[in-house]
Amino acid sequence: MKIKNWDIFIFVAAYHIALVCLLPAFIKVFSWSAIVLFLTTYIIGGLSITVGYHRLYAHKSYCANPLFEWGILFSSALAFEMSALNWSHDHRIHHNCVDTNNDPHSIDKGFWYAHVLWLFDYKRNFDRTLVADLIKNPRVMIQHNYYSFFLIGINLLTFLIGWVITGSALASFYMGILARIAMIHHCTWFINSLCHTFGAKTFARELSAVDNAIMAMLTFGEGYHNYHHAYAADYRNGIRWYHFDPSKWVIWLASKIKLVKRPRIINEISIQKSLIYKDKKMILEHIENKIDNNAKELKEKLETLSLTFNNKASIIKVKIRELKKVSKSCQKDLLIEVKHLKLSLKETWNEWLKITKEANKQYNFIH
Repeated sequence: MKIKNWDIFIFVAAYHIALVCLLPAFIKVFSWSAIVLFLTTYIIGGLSITVGYHRLYAHKSYCANPLFEWGILFSSALAFEMSALNWSHDHRIHHNCVDTNNDPHSIDKGFWYAHVLWLFDYKRNFDRTLVADLIKNPRVMIQHNYYSFFLIGINLLTFLIGWVITGSALASFYMGILARIAMIHHCTWFINSLCHTFGAKTFARELSAVDNAIMAMLTFGEGYHNYHHAYAADYRNGIRWYHFDPSKWVIWLASKIKLVKRPRIINEISIQKSLIYKDKKMILEHIENKIDNNAKELKEKLETLSLTFNNKASIIKVKIRELKKVSKSCQKDLLIEVKHLKLSLKETWNEWLKITKEANKQYNFIH
């Protein structure tokens, strides 16, 4: 690989070298206040990317008022991950072209290329139509046009505050600048590398993206990457109550105090319908040339179950629409009916999971 972006290469190499060379000196001035400084800036900077750049600007999974946006646009300078406009532009290309040569950090080009090497090789062919919505946003454009001032101003202020808190310029620089940048960068990069390599393909088995709970812990919920690639418009990455997704919690809390509105959620039944369609298509393609009786029986079961599920889901959808039209006195009986229909749908879903699991054991179609 030939390095094309020498400025980025020098910057990344320089702060890694500085981290190693300054470590002995930092140990001499170590303090717990320096650790607090690191954690605070890492959390604020990291959330500005996950909550702001990613879920707000790149995917429009919710709407935010100007105050919330300014908070994101200023605090994102702690992450050193370019302007919101350029970041969102590149990320939308990633989703549109995932697992192809046009993906800026395709995992097909290798783990380390997807992790960091792409930054030194990638030349942005800026497509205004891809981010036309963001170009119309005056706050995004101010940050984009004056990004260097945002970077210098926020990080200089952080350094000075850290100096006061820790009592050491070196401690402030090492933990409040160098360590924080390295941590945010590598956690972001691991989404592009680890989360396209090691984990579970729960929602979209045809994609390289995987769900990785450990990475979710380090990236404020971004580790549930398979779900995200399957349903990018959802403001959540972790959709279960036990999923660690602080970014989701921040957006939810902000919606309660009217800082954001209309957080988008993909309906669970819609997710299951999509999974059944994808699973059936994949399995049928895999056993297309099988002539044994088991394959024939499996095809029939898949067709019958998928049709049953879709019919039940359609009935529930109709009943929920009726709920909005009937009087309150009639709603009670209708709610009971919907409840029973959902239980029946759940039984069909569980039967689907059982059959696909057994089919995988026999034909080994999930890799």
